[in-house]
Amino acid sequence: MLRVLGRPSSINVRKVLWLCHELGVPFVNDPWGDGDASRKLDDPAFAALNPNLMVPVLEDNGFVLWESNSILRYLAGSRERTDLYPVAPRERARVDQWIDWQSSDLNPAWKYAFLSLVRRAPGYDDPQALATHAARWNDFMRVLEQQLQGTQAFVSGETFSLADIPIGLSVHRWFSVPIERPQLEAVSAYYDRLSEREGFRLYGRNGTP
Repeated sequence: MLRVLGRPSSINVRKVLWLCHELGVPFVNDPWGDGDASRKLDDPAFAALNPNLMVPVLEDNGFVLWESNSILRYLAGSRERTDLYPVAPRERARVDQWIDWQSSDLNPAWKYAFLSLVRRAPGYDDPQALATHAARWNDFMRVLEQQLQGTQAFVSGETFSLADIPIGLSVHRWFSVPIERPQLEAVSAYYDRLSEREGFRLYGRNGTP
């Protein structure tokens, strides 16, 4: 059975849990990093699995893997779910493009607002910085809006793919964090479309930002 190590409130852990549900693969979620003293990420037992001391970590029959998007690709590929992660180079590249966009562009855009307004983290209390980062976040959501206007369905095309998992969770976060947002009709329709999936309701639109 798969083990997914990491607190279930983490957006990156939730990516993996959602995909496991989509795959119908039994798994155990071991909530390292949840504040329990016995599951601190600097514990040598965890550090031996991931020297970065970050979640999630996947254990699959002795195979250990970290980095959430790499875990997504591995799980879909090893379970031969070509509907989620195509084999054809151009179709796969399109899915990878949006996964990487979420990681390299969209993620950094929402970090300040999330830490300021949800986590209330020290050092994230500058109103001007918050406004700047929120505007940048909205700019990237307009990029997604344009893409979804074109597909009228999911991020990489007409059908649900691996790319919709990280992006779907980021869309949920955008709707959850109390910033001023533009009205993006295609993004709103996409959010509702994802909400028809049980995995998204369990691990995405589940009350956790």
